[in-house]
Amino acid sequence: MNVLIADDEEDVLIGMKRIINWKALGCKICGEASTGSDALHKILLLDPDLVVLDIRMPGMTGLEIIEKAQNAGFQGHFIILSGYSDFTYAQTAVRLGVDCYLVKPVDEDELTDAVLQIRSHLEDQRRKTQILRQYRENARSTILISLIKGEVRPSEYDLEDLHLIADQYMIVLYERYNQDSFCDLLSLPDLLRAGGQFPCDLEELRIDTHHIILLKGAASIRRFYRLLEHYSPRPQPGSPLDALFLIYGRPVTYIQELPLSYQDTLELSKRRFFCDETQHILSYQELPNPLLLKDPDTGSLLSPEETAGYIQAHNRTALAESLMDLTQNLYYSRADVLQIKRDLIDFFLQVKQFICTAYPATEIPLPGSSQIIERIMNKCYLYEIIHFFSEQFEICMKAVGYYSGESILESVLDYIDHNYYRNLRLESIAPLFGYTSSYLGKLFKKKFGESFNSYLDSVRIESAKTLLKENQYKVYEISEKVGYKNRDYFHKKFKKHTGTTPAEYRKSLSDADSAEEPDGG
Repeated sequence: MNVLIADDEEDVLIGMKRIINWKALGCKICGEASTGSDALHKILLLDPDLVVLDIRMPGMTGLEIIEKAQNAGFQGHFIILSGYSDFTYAQTAVRLGVDCYLVKPVDEDELTDAVLQIRSHLEDQRRKTQILRQYRENARSTILISLIKGEVRPSEYDLEDLHLIADQYMIVLYERYNQDSFCDLLSLPDLLRAGGQFPCDLEELRIDTHHIILLKGAASIRRFYRLLEHYSPRPQPGSPLDALFLIYGRPVTYIQELPLSYQDTLELSKRRFFCDETQHILSYQELPNPLLLKDPDTGSLLSPEETAGYIQAHNRTALAESLMDLTQNLYYSRADVLQIKRDLIDFFLQVKQFICTAYPATEIPLPGSSQIIERIMNKCYLYEIIHFFSEQFEICMKAVGYYSGESILESVLDYIDHNYYRNLRLESIAPLFGYTSSYLGKLFKKKFGESFNSYLDSVRIESAKTLLKENQYKVYEISEKVGYKNRDYFHKKFKKHTGTTPAEYRKSLSDADSAEEPDGG
């Protein structure tokens, strides 16, 4: 509490400074005066919280000083000191709002009590003012948030009183660039206020879990755009800008259009999953056309079987193109990020199952199912999941063997040998190796002297013979296990290749085993 002491007697001035411990009372002597005009001048100049004033001052009385100071707008407190008790003076002092009227010589305890009482009153006043300011600020923030969300109409409020009159508006949402970081979020408002010759007119808000900035005026929006120039192509690693990810909606002219800009930022925030590596900015211009969005069940994912086929065919080009198509299709999916991750987990696990089933004797160093689920669910971006897929597909290709372009037909044979039990057709296999079915069929027959279908039947029948010999399955079960869904067709093919039916073949094996057994006598 700043205190000004005014008295025309120098001894009294010195005594007033020493009579009590002002510092201990939470006070500071900010000035002193010995004449009426000097006292009035310093009261208006220094604006003290408390004036301890002698009632008789050269040039004007203490009461005249109080009246003139109050007429000039001074709202501080007064303690009047008087050499004698006079009811008229005291009555006037009360009318002027003087807090205390003390008679000289001043008693230390009386002055201390008066100062403490005024300080307590000031503290209560300041506390109430602060509470009212907080209430007003909270109420203002609530109104701003409601306006931004479109929950209230701007016409219901005094926009000038809310400091919302501007020629343009724009909503900016900012987040951590590193989504795994738990460090304090850098203040974008501080960055915007720091740059430029003129202040940036903005409102800083917290809406739900989002840090929001409302930019007011074309000049403030231009300031933001100039900041964005530092993000091209990306900010310096380790710089303050590198710690931020910015999302901004469309600029609007009228405040009732603010919800449009806000909704842009919310939609973009959901689509951060699709950002490229090192991308720090999402603009309203990057929102996909709603007419191009597809429902989650429109086949946006790849065929796991076809993908496994590309891996076995070592067709890296087709795999890369497929993953690019996958990225593009998912970008236009209406599914949320959680659903997309679940679908990708299911897709990868199916690819893994196809590969492991085709090569049961080969150790393929892929992660376990729980690890796959954890890795994909913990990824923040789609490109990270696509990179993971590419790495794992390359591991699979190396594990199942490498084929050069010169021995591509050997790769086709290997594919048949490991997938004969599936519904294989030349039309479905040829694209895996980058050929048309007719061209691959001609190459196959020229190289091996028989057609693709003939070779496939041979492989299936040889497998069937092995299973018949093991005597673990019934004939119809063996038919399905080697790729023939129709049992009669299996019998026909088996007899064509072996000259006997599957049942006859199994019986002949059993008879041969019996003939080889030694006599029990």
